[in-house]
Amino acid sequence: MILVTGATGNYGSKAIAHLLKKGVAATNIAALVRNEENYQVLAEQGVIIRIGDYADVDSMVKAFAGVDKLLLVSSNDRGAIENRTKHHINAITAAKQANVKHIIYTSFVRKNGHETSAIAGFQNSHVESEKFLKKSGINYTILQNGIYQEMILAFIGDKVTETSTILFPAQAGKASWVLREELAEAAVAILTTQGHVNKTYALTNNTSVSFEQIATFISEALGKEVKYLSPDVEAFKAILEKAGVPEMYIGMFIMWGTAVAEGMMDLEDNTLESLLGRKPTSVKQFIEKIYS
Repeated sequence: MILVTGATGNYGSKAIAHLLKKGVAATNIAALVRNEENYQVLAEQGVIIRIGDYADVDSMVKAFAGVDKLLLVSSNDRGAIENRTKHHINAITAAKQANVKHIIYTSFVRKNGHETSAIAGFQNSHVESEKFLKKSGINYTILQNGIYQEMILAFIGDKVTETSTILFPAQAGKASWVLREELAEAAVAILTTQGHVNKTYALTNNTSVSFEQIATFISEALGKEVKYLSPDVEAFKAILEKAGVPEMYIGMFIMWGTAVAEGMMDLEDNTLESLLGRKPTSVKQFIEKIYS
């Protein structure tokens, strides 16, 4: 049996959809949900529902009973980053107790220098989680996923078509943006084929793209010029504060913008293409679909 955590989230739900598309019987798929709400669609498809919470080891031990392969989707807890590490460790601990044979863990793309980067804390959570998984004795596959293409829309905002301007402190930095749907599809390819035990994969796009290029893609899709401006962090912060953007989001935008500027997500790799059996969706294709 394959169990997917975070089953009602964007990634987990797509993974289950791809498992079913691959022909895996619904009776061989389990979905971990936190409570008995919002799982009706999965239940209607015949997927087995298991109740469990990353903060409750005992609940996960029960939920993981009879599971051979576990797709451990990383925690999206909005509290302290340390919470995520604890959640992952709890899940791995529970999997060990439940005799799960193989864990596929969704980590994040990592480059040299991450220890002193803007996303050092975020990265450290994955580093510690990976270390714990490797020491657990459970067979593992670590998926170091690239940054989602969908995040581009959050970073540039929903007023681009009106203002014709992208304002983001990423300077000339590039990132290897990937479609979340295709990352979930790649995870399913690993879940349903052999040869992936105790391996780490960088799942990024073939080509890294800057916000200058993103502005060009949007310009072409809209048929009018869209400019990219990269103010320094303090100026960017002041602009967002004046616009009434909540402090939590300002901090998040600055963290990711600075990380892109530092080149922390500029890692081109063909592994995702190999797992998909085709070239991943490019940023240009993604932008065209959104804005054309």
